Amino acid sequence: MDCLTIPATGRTPGVSFDFANGHLRMTGESYPDDVAAFFGPVFEALRSFLDDPDGGPIRFDMELLYFNSSSAKALMNIFQMLETVAKGGRSVTLTWCVEENDESMRELGEDFAEDLRHVVFQMREMPAGGPP
Repeated sequence: MDCLTIPATGRTPGVSFDFANGHLRMTGESYPDDVAAFFGPVFEALRSFLDDPDGGPIRFDMELLYFNSSSAKALMNIFQMLETVAKGGRSVTLTWCVEENDESMRELGEDFAEDLRHVVFQMREMPAGGPP
């Protein structure tokens, strides 16, 4: 398993999971019409990747500018999967990227971080308009 790439649309995030290098990334906005249909393949690929007992460190860059409550539940499921493997001893770093002055996304990141005990959580500020 090398990569899972899903291009961003107006309603769904871009997904770039480079499994070979342990670099996972989500970008854009997430408010799909059918959350289960969109995130189902993401969960399936991620589970397969995380089940590898010889897996190395994982770096997850979360660069979402907006997501709805249904997407928040899906993200929490992803974070819980990462927390489980981190608890088992695998190195996992989650970088929550927020645009400068976006206090609501910063607070959401802090809320998610409260549930993570074994995942290393980092907040990174981006200039308004997206990643540099």
